[in-house]
Parts: sequence; C-alpha cells; structure tokens
Amino acid sequence: MWYMEAKSEILDKLKRNLLLWQGVKPAELARAEQIGLGVIEDAFPAKVFPRKAIHEFICLSPDQASATDGFIAGLLSVLMADGAACVWVGTRRRLFPSALAAFNVAADRIIFIDLQSEQEVLWVMEEALKCEGLAAVVAEVDGLSLVNSRRLQLAVEQHGIPGLIIRKDERRMASTVSTARWRISPLPSQDEEGLPGVGFPRWQVQLLKVRSGQPGSWILEWQGDGFAQLPASAHQITAQPFEKIG
Repeated sequence: MWYMEAKSEILDKLKRNLLLWQGVKPAELARAEQIGLGVIEDAFPAKVFPRKAIHEFICLSPDQASATDGFIAGLLSVLMADGAACVWVGTRRRLFPSALAAFNVAADRIIFIDLQSEQEVLWVMEEALKCEGLAAVVAEVDGLSLVNSRRLQLAVEQHGIPGLIIRKDERRMASTVSTARWRISPLPSQDEEGLPGVGFPRWQVQLLKVRSGQPGSWILEWQGDGFAQLPASAHQITAQPFEKIG
C-alpha cells in the first residue's frame, strides 16, 4: 500500500538524519576519510572509522594496555598525518614516547599532560576536545560515568575532534554514550625470515560495541607503514596486507 511505502521512506530518512547528527557522513564522502583498518571499517556506519566520536578502549591487564597503546599509535599516525598535534592526558603515564616512532608518530607532536586525579583528567580532556587544530585527544582513566561520557560526546560532536579513552578498571564499567568500545589484546609476532629479533606488533582487535554498526573480532598486524589484516591461522602464516596507510 502507498502509505506503507511512505512510512518506510520516512523511517529511512530519519535513520539517515540520525547518522548525520551523530557525525556520520554519507558513504560516498566518508570512504575518502578511511584510515586503513580495512574490513574493520565496514563494521561502522558508512564503512568508515567515526572521527566525530568517543572511542573506549578496555584494558583488563598490563599487556592489553601496552597493546592498546600500540594500536592507538597506529590510529594517530593517520589522524595526525596533516601535521596536527595530539593531547595525551592521564594520572599514571606508562607510554614511552620514543616508541611512537615505530608507528610513524613524532613524539614531539604529542602534548603529554600528567595530573593528580581522574576528575582533572576528564576536565582537561573535555577542554582539549574544544581546541581547534588538534588531531585527537587520548585520556587514560579507570572509570567513566554516563554523565561524563555525555559531556565528552557533546564536545566531540560540536568540534569534530576524536576522543580516545583508555579504561583500566572493569569493575567500574558503567553504561556510556560512546560510539565504539574496543578491546585490544596482544598476539605473538612472527619473525621475519632471515632477520633477528621480533616481528611486527600483532593484535586481536575486538569491537565490543558500535553504535549503528556491527561488532566483531579481527587479527591485525602493524607492518611498519600501515595495518594489515591476518587470517585466523595467522600464527602459522605470513600476513597478507589488505591496505596500507600512506
């Protein structure tokens, strides 16, 4: 019936408008802003990593925290490609700045801010998200309340700077309005044939929650200048890159 078709058309239009209000661009425009995550980006609306969004990274152990730092550094290599700076704020900084060079990120373009309390961390993050010219803001906290997540998401939507939150306490895992919730776990690397030492960083990447998208799990490897997706049997075979950042 004609009224059923009209109702369906109205619903489709509302869905498109909601995505636009959330900062998701139409597919043909958004794909030009992909950041090299390959099939993982297909899990997001318009098949692109949402920049006007809050992303939570859940770390339940020190090794997951280190893996998360590396994965975020890979993201920053793209987000900061135009020369913009990044703010990294927390109360117990673990990151060794010089290690960022392995992910093509210049440490002198990261503004590290070390504070005494998580309340201060969240306040500084909110204010930094309002600063024009930044590529991203990273914050390390134990917990994040619904109210604080709303404030941060509002700042992101108004100013378009992605907020990356590293959360380290599962017991304080309250509901939030974040667009995506990730868990990054380390996997054994594979030595390069004929070369000494360890291979490229490799991770199990879980997208636990994504608004208007599809959660999933993948194996990724950083291959010096970009991410590469690996098959499930990646511990036995060489990585096959799907796309390079560049």
